[in-house]
Amino acid sequence: MADSLLTGKSALITGAAQGIGAAIARLFAAQGAKVVIADINEEGGAETAAHITKDGGDATFLRTDVTSAADLDAAVRATVTAHGKLDIAVNNAGIEEQGSALHEITEEAWDRLVSVNLKGVWLSMKSEITQMLAQGGGTIVNMASVAGLVGLPLGIADYSAAKGGVIALTRTAAIEYVKQGIRINAVCPGVVRTALLDNAITTGMFTEAEAAALHPSGVLIDPADVAETFLFLASGASKHITGQALPVDAGLAAG
Repeated sequence: MADSLLTGKSALITGAAQGIGAAIARLFAAQGAKVVIADINEEGGAETAAHITKDGGDATFLRTDVTSAADLDAAVRATVTAHGKLDIAVNNAGIEEQGSALHEITEEAWDRLVSVNLKGVWLSMKSEITQMLAQGGGTIVNMASVAGLVGLPLGIADYSAAKGGVIALTRTAAIEYVKQGIRINAVCPGVVRTALLDNAITTGMFTEAEAAALHPSGVLIDPADVAETFLFLASGASKHITGQALPVDAGLAAG
């Protein structure tokens, strides 16, 4: 892996038990990174780590609840203990709720989603940035969404608000820490083929054709394609890019 983009790097990835997070973990490991998978889903997290190890990569799993500051501090410590530093952090963990009109969203549903999707990113960054300041730099890539960039008539006001918050948090933190050698960006996927999408289709939120039609290209996006963008932003190939919210949305935000 001498020519790989992440050789010798350590990476902490939240929400890597399945979907895009698992694709990111596999790609990073294939590119030479030593990966720590942090997820509340123990079965899926262990499965992702086992898959990477079987393919000759370096991966460990640590059960982590991103709404817990103590869990996130422990995940960062575990990464540093195992690999000596925290070069890259990917804050991908997130949830979705059944689509509801804004006035029908319950306070409980709102609090749960915002706690994971926005507060969880903030707590993750607090732990990661503290370590990166101590070691002299690092790279953070947050999972946002095209729903944080444009309005979508899908009954996802809570999700959109949280992802918009992630984008604002990314931009502000990038400016605060750029002189300390920390780069912080976000990726904003469109509609991606994941278990969350399958669930939305199954529950009648929309059909697969309707989901694909949200993109001007008319096609859905594969998790592996989104992972490639995370790799770019985590690698030295993007060394002068910070504070950006990069759409991977088949043209949706341009419409």
